[in-house]
Amino acid sequence: MLSQESILILAKQLQLGLQQVQVTIKLQSEACTTPFIARYRKEATGGLDEVAIEAIRTGAIELESLEKRKAAILSSIDSQGKLSADLRLKIENCWSESVLEDLYLPYKPKRKTKASVARERGLEPLAKWLMLETYEPIERKSAPFVKGEVTSVEDALQGARDIIAEWISEDAGVRLYLRNSFEKHGVMSAKMVKGKEVEGAKYRDYFAYNEPIIRCPSHRLLALFRGEEEGFIRLSLEPDEERVLADITRNFVHRKTNSGVQIELAVKDAYKRLLAPSIENEVRKIYKQRADEEAINVFAENVKQLLLSAPLGSKRILAIDPGFRSGCKVVCLNEEGVLLHDMVVYPHEPQRQVSAASDSIRRLVQTEKIEAIAIGNGTAGRETEEWIRALNLADVNVFMVNENGASIYSASAIGREEFPTHDITVRGAVSIGRRLADPLAELVKIDAKSIGVGQYQHDVDQARLKQKLDAVVESCVNLVGVNVNTASKSLLTYVSGLNAQLAQNILAYRAEHGAFRSRSELKKVPRLGAKAFEQSAAFLRIPGAKNVLDNTAVHPESYALVDEMALSLKVKVGDLLAQEALRKQVKLEAFVNEVHGHFTLRDILEELAKPGRDPREKLVAFEFSDVKKPEDLYEGMVLPGIVTNITRFGCFVDIGVKQDGMVHISQLANRYVSDPNTIVKLQQQVQVKVLEVDLVRKRISLSMLV
Repeated sequence: MLSQESILILAKQLQLGLQQVQVTIKLQSEACTTPFIARYRKEATGGLDEVAIEAIRTGAIELESLEKRKAAILSSIDSQGKLSADLRLKIENCWSESVLEDLYLPYKPKRKTKASVARERGLEPLAKWLMLETYEPIERKSAPFVKGEVTSVEDALQGARDIIAEWISEDAGVRLYLRNSFEKHGVMSAKMVKGKEVEGAKYRDYFAYNEPIIRCPSHRLLALFRGEEEGFIRLSLEPDEERVLADITRNFVHRKTNSGVQIELAVKDAYKRLLAPSIENEVRKIYKQRADEEAINVFAENVKQLLLSAPLGSKRILAIDPGFRSGCKVVCLNEEGVLLHDMVVYPHEPQRQVSAASDSIRRLVQTEKIEAIAIGNGTAGRETEEWIRALNLADVNVFMVNENGASIYSASAIGREEFPTHDITVRGAVSIGRRLADPLAELVKIDAKSIGVGQYQHDVDQARLKQKLDAVVESCVNLVGVNVNTASKSLLTYVSGLNAQLAQNILAYRAEHGAFRSRSELKKVPRLGAKAFEQSAAFLRIPGAKNVLDNTAVHPESYALVDEMALSLKVKVGDLLAQEALRKQVKLEAFVNEVHGHFTLRDILEELAKPGRDPREKLVAFEFSDVKKPEDLYEGMVLPGIVTNITRFGCFVDIGVKQDGMVHISQLANRYVSDPNTIVKLQQQVQVKVLEVDLVRKRISLSMLV
């Protein structure tokens, strides 16, 4: 458990109240999930949102790790008999991992070094004498040390310098100064690896590159690190060597003596051989972690927006996974996404059976009472859209659907489990149709890294990325809520308090006993205990339940309170949901108690006003222009498009030519923009102007300044 001192430090770091942090950590230790705490424990936390709650969780883990490291270091130094009261105090009051390791460095067990060899040869007294900077001739002082493996005065002085260099390299103050110099004044340089000009052409912008690292944006840093990892460029990071050497030398050389000359040589050796490589690696790691975090946050925001994309809702859908030679895979789904029919048609080259394919689509639309058509946006997508729209199907909207990840779902264990008797082509078409109806419910079945948004997701810390994306998916699922009677195992797994086994148990219970009729019936599910029920119940919806609150976000622990509200007005709970005038008559102050405060009461009234309402926007139909190929684009052309990806430097827009164009951040608005997310959202429909088309490099530059 985190110490009280660490909790105080965390509260200061996050600029939160001490009690807020204490209570949140306690709730987290009791297995309460972030969505549950944010929604149903606002009284306890003072209304903290999910971002703050996750920051507390992450910060607590890091500080607990630091506490354990401190204890291990104190124990190690103490076992050596070198733990002074002053050193103990410095370590106990240290809250920086890098500074803590600096304090430990002189006492850390080492492998054989130049300095350790010199000590074995008895040269440490000479090193200590040199550090006194006396005016005594160094040759005469060094002579007694010329013996055994030390064959000359220069050998003795070299060994002494090796020891001094190690002392300097282990000096916590020097390391802190250098770390700051590399971080704030270091210049990142890149050079091409000889002979890699052609193979590494995509990195040609970095074949001769220099930039202060403090100014280098995260996406550029990740590109540089990737280029180095792939062997096309070599990177180096260094501040002004002359300046830092002068600063370090002033700390150790105070007189113009022959001893001072030896110390100055040791300073240069310490910097070049020990300090610079070590600090460069440290600072590169620091900047890599920062770049990772920024890229992960950008990716997570894109995933969140994609998961919360507008759903079409419960409609009968005909979905098409387009193809040329292999044909178009067609499936029909009912309102619950159940597969009704599948077939393959060949409207394109080389078969070009347009008439037969068209007749099949018209027949399916009529017999299956189709309300919407979903078309995957991959190969042959625009051609298929053109063919379908030419059929002029009355009262049937046509939607292009981003099919990223559909093939991964098709070949996954989840896809095989859901459709064991169908091949991957059918599963892919089903996924396209279902993600039109409900993007969230379908996309949770796919690894978030594979759903086609973000950049550099394969270059960042994978454990941190997974942790962040899991939190985002969990947040989105619980924000929207889940119909327990139609939800898949994948969707249920992300509900607060549930896991894969409990999700499977819910499905098994549902299969055996039929649809759930009340939330309280969830308690009959094997292994779904009191804690799991507490965490999950309010996020699970039961449309048509006898108790109308079972289809709302009101927690069962507050049902009695809602009953009291209705009773105070001498009406039924259903009346409260139906009539705004009645809700306005509820005097919240009369219901405040130790459990239910103003946060909870306001949330309850808001939910009664919109019981179970989906927080996502409504889906609006969209149609691309007639342009289908990059070759047909020209400068100044204005086109409709859909935002497919958002980065720190702009956004990417699908304009229907099988290659997304890029809108640089400077082309998003007629004003300075620091964050593209303030201007555009994923899946937003926009108008863009073509600025430039580079067919060789496959780049399309766009502007929203139309």
